[in-house]
Order: sequence, then structure tokens, then C-alpha cells
Amino acid sequence: MEFLAPPHSTERIARWRWLWVLPRLAFILFVGGVGLLLWMSDRADDEERRATLISDVLWLEQNLRFHLTRNEELLGRIDAAHTTDPKAFESFARTVFGFESGLRQLIWLDQDGNMRLAHPSTMDQTLVDETIDAIPSRQSFRLARSLGKPVYGAPYPFFTNDWQFEVHVPVSREGRIAGVAVGIYRLRDLLGDSVPWWLAERYRISVIGDAGKVLGTRSKVESAVTDEGYQVSFDPPGWGLALHAVPYHAPRPLASVLLSASLVVLAMVVLWSLWILRRHVLRRQAVEEQLRREHAFRKAMEDSLDTGMRARNLDGEIIYVNPAFCRMVGWSATELIGHRPPMPYWADDYLDETRAIHDRVLAGEGPEEGFELKFKRRDGKFIDVLIHEAPLIDAQGRHFGWMGSMVDITDRKLADEKARQQQERLQSTARLVAMGEMASSIAHELNQPLAAISSYCTGAVNLLRDQAPASDVIPALDKAVDQSRRAGQVIRRIYNLARHSEHRIEAVDLAERIDAALALIDADLRQKGVRVSLRLAHRAVIEGDPVLLEQVLFNLLRNAVESMREIAADSRQITISLASADGYAQLSIADRGCGIDSKVAEKLFDPLFTTKPEGMGMGLAICRSVVENHRGRLVFEVNPGGGTVFRILLPLASQ
Repeated sequence: MEFLAPPHSTERIARWRWLWVLPRLAFILFVGGVGLLLWMSDRADDEERRATLISDVLWLEQNLRFHLTRNEELLGRIDAAHTTDPKAFESFARTVFGFESGLRQLIWLDQDGNMRLAHPSTMDQTLVDETIDAIPSRQSFRLARSLGKPVYGAPYPFFTNDWQFEVHVPVSREGRIAGVAVGIYRLRDLLGDSVPWWLAERYRISVIGDAGKVLGTRSKVESAVTDEGYQVSFDPPGWGLALHAVPYHAPRPLASVLLSASLVVLAMVVLWSLWILRRHVLRRQAVEEQLRREHAFRKAMEDSLDTGMRARNLDGEIIYVNPAFCRMVGWSATELIGHRPPMPYWADDYLDETRAIHDRVLAGEGPEEGFELKFKRRDGKFIDVLIHEAPLIDAQGRHFGWMGSMVDITDRKLADEKARQQQERLQSTARLVAMGEMASSIAHELNQPLAAISSYCTGAVNLLRDQAPASDVIPALDKAVDQSRRAGQVIRRIYNLARHSEHRIEAVDLAERIDAALALIDADLRQKGVRVSLRLAHRAVIEGDPVLLEQVLFNLLRNAVESMREIAADSRQITISLASADGYAQLSIADRGCGIDSKVAEKLFDPLFTTKPEGMGMGLAICRSVVENHRGRLVFEVNPGGGTVFRILLPLASQ
């Protein structure tokens, strides 16, 4: 489906049609800019080549100066042994020549200028003829001897196009001139030894005399050179000599030619692209108009929501809020957008908690399932909100903020609080009912310690009347005290439980609690002829309330005794087992009674459910509640030998 521009869009395009001249003008400026760029690039390349040429020539001049200075030092080190023994002199000369020095010949002259030794032995006629005092070599000899330092002679031809020059180095021994070492350089050899190959690949290197005559050259004769060059003075040896370097001509790189052609082609492509772009822009404007209509529709739909929407950037600054959020907190969008933490709707009493969850969300660690906070409206009222945060992702896939949706759950929280209060009242009523049942059962058991107390006291009185010694009376009184303490503990725990007191937590040895519960129900066991079998394999210590746990065991034992009323007396047996494994204490109480019907099993632990005519239906419910409060489980199963097995799993105390 092709989008058509609306009438007002067409009028706007016609009114600004002259703006299409700007791309054409920009194209012309682009072509001119490219040409200028190429010209400036060539200029920059020429300047760079010129700078490289100067740098290379200066480096070569320093390198030649280094070679000449080094040779001066070597010639000045000739000693008496070298100047008296021809073989030693030849060995010394070969050593000097071996440093790629550029020297062609080494001659030793005594203090009078007479030649004593030479290597190679071919003599230079200008040095042999001592009678001619005006020649340059003699002048250099006298000057070096008088100054006491090296002196270079003027260049002179050797054969046809071979030029050379001399260096006269005076040698002192014991404070006087012993002679002069003369080194003869051939310019062609000097350039060959001192100019590296990579420099010769770039330039033609020449030594030029006073009249501009080339005295020596190192070059690639097969390559053409450019018209530009650079020269520096060749000092030492001086005498108007100069080093001249001319770069070889380099053809224009093929890449540069291809780049220029590519730019021309690219310019044509750009011109064609402008025409295509114009058609695309017209269609795009039509699409944008339709997008604005869609945005207005979605904005109206969003404004009708009751869910508050708030967007923040990665710095926590608010960048968007919807009307529902503004109504929720009482501030307008203008007041909220651009605001940074702390926000005006944060509750002062919960400021630290709100700041902590705010920082977690910005760090990407917010709860995925949402979280609840308290906000403060502008009028000072507090509201509870449920917030879900989701990352904001732009068109390039970059995370640039967080979008939060908020629901006002204040009414729901009030309803939950009322339901909780009603549940607490119901639990309190159930607890009182349970207390009634427990009180009736425990009151029955209190008869045992009270009767024992009465018996022990009566026996003690009789012993005292018979004037028995104190050692016979004290044990009876101690037993009476123990029984009274046990009765007091039972009554105290019932009182505390009725007042919602916290349980007393301490280390409890289950084996001892089993013995205590058996002592409480011992009278019923004997009266009904029930045998008890104990299998206490391990000492199991847990953390809990000893009195409540003892009452659970008593309840289960009493139920086991009552379940065997209808069976033969010789079959009445209770088996109590205690073991520990995998961090849990495992306690089981098995009877051989009538068992539990499947219909009754489904409701066995339900409050107020009972199968006894006189029962209240709270005993097992309270037992399970006590065990679960100790982080344990209470279950039952069918005893393979007949009857029921109740199992208790409780976590062992940490060592």
C-alpha cells in the first residue's frame, strides 16, 4: 500500500521547494572541495618529501663527518713500532682500511717531511718530490706540523675523473712532533663506504667543487632524477666542497589515479542519489504524518490508563510520566520531569529503603517479580504502590533508561491487614480451644506428680515421726521437689502458650524427652498392659522447646495407647525408634492398634476434626504445628505389622 501525502503536507513541500537548490549547491562545493583537497595533498606530499630530503642529507653529512673524525683519531694513534717496522706499518694500515674508512693510501712522513713508509707502496709523486715547496700537500704538511692538529688538503684529480684529497695528522711523542700520518681519500670510495644503500636508492649523492664541478657521485644511472635537490657544505675537508643530493623521479601512484577517478564517479552517483532521495523524502513525510496520527491515538489510550508510568534515564532523572502517575502522587508532569533523586513523592520515613531499591534498579539488580514501596502524596497521605521496572532500549539496541509501571495497592493492603487481624483472632480462638483440650489431658497427668508428691511427703513425715536419720528422709523430699518442679513446668508452659509467649529455645536431647514422656504416661501403660520397645540407636540433640516437644510425644503416645483398646492384651505394643541421618533426627512411634481409615486420613490433622466422642479435634493439629515451628515434619503411615506409625523429622542442632 503506497502512502499519499495529505493536502497540507503537499502545500508545505511546494512552499519550501527552493530548499532543493541547497543539495545541488552542496554538490558543486563538494567537487570544488575535493579538487582543493587533492591539490593540498600534493603540496603536503612535496613538502614532506622536501623535509625528508633535508633530513637525509643532514644525516649523511653527519655520518661522513663521523667517518673522517674517526679516521683522524685512528691515524693519530700510530706509534713508534708502526713507523719503524714496515710489516707493523702495513698491519696498522690494513686495520685502518678495514673500518670502511674511504682511505685509499696511508703514508708516514718524518718530522722533516721525508716519506718513510707507505701502504700501498705505490708512491704519490706529489709527496716524493720534497724540493717543490709550493704544492698543496707540502703546504698541508707544514700547516699540520705547526698547528699540531689535523689539516685537510685541497682536492686534486687522480687519473681522469677520479678526485681525491688528503688529511695530514701530526703525531706527537714526548711533547714534540715525531711525524705526520697522511691519509689519502678517494671521493668515489668515500661515498661508496659511507652512503648506505637505502639512501642511494632514494637520491643521487654528489660531491661538488668550487665551480660546481662534480668530483664524485654515487647514484643509480638507470633512474631519472628530478630538478629539485639540496646541498650542504662538506666540512671537513672544506675547500669549498659541498654534498648535493637529488631525489629520483617517482611516478604518480596508481592508487592516486584510481582515487581521483573514483571521486569523479562518486560525484555522479551523489547527483543521482539526490534525485532518488527527493522521492524518498516525499514518501517519508507521508509516513511521518501517519505516524503522528498513530502516536496521538496511542497517547490517548495511554492517558486513559489507571496504571502510573514513569521513565528515568541511567542517571535516575525522570524523563516521562503519564497522567495516571501524576494523579497518583499529586504532582504535575512539569514539576516531575527533569527531577533527580530524592524525588518529592518519596516518603521521609522510608527514605533509605526507597533510595536503596532505586540504586538497585539503576544498577540492573532490581527484583524481576516487582517490589512494593510507600509513596507520599502531595497532600501528605501515604500510599502503597506495586512497581515493575523494565529496561528502555533505543532503536540501536542501547540501554538508555528504565520504565516503571505502578499500581496503587493501598486499598488491597488495608484489606489484607483486616484479613490478617481476623485470622489472628481466629487463631487465638483456636488456641484457646486447643488449650482446653490440652489442659484436660495435662490435668489428668498432673495427678501423677501430685500423687507422688503426696506419697513422698507422707513417707518423709512417717520417717521423721519414727525419728529416722536425715539421710533416709532427704531422698524422699528430693523426689517430691522434682515432681513438683515437673508439675510447675507443665502449668507454666500452658500459661505462656495461652498468652502468646515466645517458645524457649535450647538444646534438647530427644532421648531424654522420650524418657520424660514415658514417665508421664507410665500409669496408663501399666493399667492397660501396653509394652514399650525402645530402639534408640543414636543420641540426637536438636534446638527447641523441651516442654512442647515432650507434650507432642505424650500426645502421640496417648493416641497410640487409646488405639489399642479393642485388641488383645498380649498384642498391645508400642515401638519407639530414634536415629539420625542427613542432618535430621528421625523419631518414629509405631503401635499395633486399629489403624486409620483412608477417609479419616485425609482430615487427620485438620483442626476440630476428631473420631473420639469426648475429643475436641485439636491434639494432632497442635502436634503438627509444634513440629513445623521447630522446622520439622510430622507424617504417618500404615504399620506393616498392623496399626499406625507416626514419624517426626527434626533438624539436628549445629555443632
